[in-house]
Amino acid sequence: MENDNFLKRNLSTILWIAAIASTYFVLQSLIAPFSAGITLSSKIVTERLKEIGTFLFAILGGLAIIEIYFYQIFFRQPLNNIATIITRIIQIALGLLTLTVVINFFNLTDLIKLGDNAISRFVTLPMDSFTSFQKVLISAKIATKDSGKMISGITFALGTLALLGVIQLISKPKTSRSGLAYLLILPAFLGVLFLIIYPFLFEIKLAFSNASLGTQATKNASYGFIYGWANLVALFTGSVAKDAKFLEVFWRTILWTGINVTCHVVFGMGIAILLNRPLRFKGFYRTMIIIPWAIPTTIAAMALRNEFDSRYGLFNILLGNLNELLIRISEGTVHIVGIGAAFTWLANTIGPVSWKQDPFWAFVSVLLANIWLGIPFMSVIILGGLQSISQEYYEAAELDGASKWQQFRNITLPLLRPVLTPAIVLGVVWTFNKFDIIYLITQGGPQEKTDILVSSMYKAAFQFYRYGFTAMFALVIFLILFAFTLFYLKISDGLKSATE
Repeated sequence: MENDNFLKRNLSTILWIAAIASTYFVLQSLIAPFSAGITLSSKIVTERLKEIGTFLFAILGGLAIIEIYFYQIFFRQPLNNIATIITRIIQIALGLLTLTVVINFFNLTDLIKLGDNAISRFVTLPMDSFTSFQKVLISAKIATKDSGKMISGITFALGTLALLGVIQLISKPKTSRSGLAYLLILPAFLGVLFLIIYPFLFEIKLAFSNASLGTQATKNASYGFIYGWANLVALFTGSVAKDAKFLEVFWRTILWTGINVTCHVVFGMGIAILLNRPLRFKGFYRTMIIIPWAIPTTIAAMALRNEFDSRYGLFNILLGNLNELLIRISEGTVHIVGIGAAFTWLANTIGPVSWKQDPFWAFVSVLLANIWLGIPFMSVIILGGLQSISQEYYEAAELDGASKWQQFRNITLPLLRPVLTPAIVLGVVWTFNKFDIIYLITQGGPQEKTDILVSSMYKAAFQFYRYGFTAMFALVIFLILFAFTLFYLKISDGLKSATE
């Protein structure tokens, strides 16, 4: 009986272990025959995991110290006047230390230029002290070159925790109405600061520079309004990549975005409406519709690129078979007036096409790929919105004699507005910036005829090394999408609820 209970309690764990072990041995058996020349070993894996673990530990440790710092500001109160003085001195010192580290980071990454002055020396003092302490540890043989930075970091972290511990000892708990909210939002704010705000500010600065391969990127670049104006003029009057002009690529991007988003919404709406009604195997169909969205875009695009091959691709094979069928039908109906001529015309019109050599069909190929990949997202979003609409509205409309179209126009669409508006805005932004499909299937060819703005921007940066020009290019794209978002929210009343 005890064995049976043990098996029941641990069955899921045993199954997981068996599945992981089976996966390991299957992959090993599949990869081993082709592993000759691969230098991957347990030592290399351990070293890489150690590097990743050290990085994550440093991030989480720093975040924990910052959280403790603000926790004590909001939820701890000094016991007396002396404790207040000590607490404020420690908090101001730690705050200045953090501020100087952030400013020094901005200086090292060229967001700001401090030069060689007293302020610069003050800002770099903490990092210089850290480096000097690391050298002392290495010279005293307490640490090696590899472990010196880690040990120095741990020592500084322990020192900071000791100071925070002093504050904890000389303070008492207090209540705060807004403290918890700030503590919860702090990690997200730091992520936004370093992953969004900082890169955006750096891009704005880079847009007003002449940074290029000739200036060694930002190392010898010059900054000023005149360079930003020159980049802007070059963007609208010159070539954005090799030969293509901005307006040509811009209108192609508008066409690309409009066709894609329209198809995503229309077909997504149709599929969502079909799946929202009583249907056998509904769960299976919902799972199947998610598959294109679940497949990584890179894998899907590379697979579709092969299917668009002129000789061996699936689409041309199907078109070739259809062409042969139409030819046989036209030969059999040649004596029938009208019908024979019609099938002859179809046989001459429908057939294999040059997906990669012809600019029109190359553009059609990337459209088909992105439409197929984007429909599942829109259908899932719309399906969620449809399920939130009460059936009472439709029952009341049927009693009043409303047709299906009138119910859809006057009930479904208005109540879907809070769902459709952000979905369409996101769809436009994502599709406008859909670089991977273009790059992986056509690389913008032939003759840059399938390039959109972001793919031309990529070429300007990584093929022609025009970094300042590319930053201004990215800024213009941002302003276009920002203006569209404001305009669409205004005309669609997307910020209002469905009942307003």
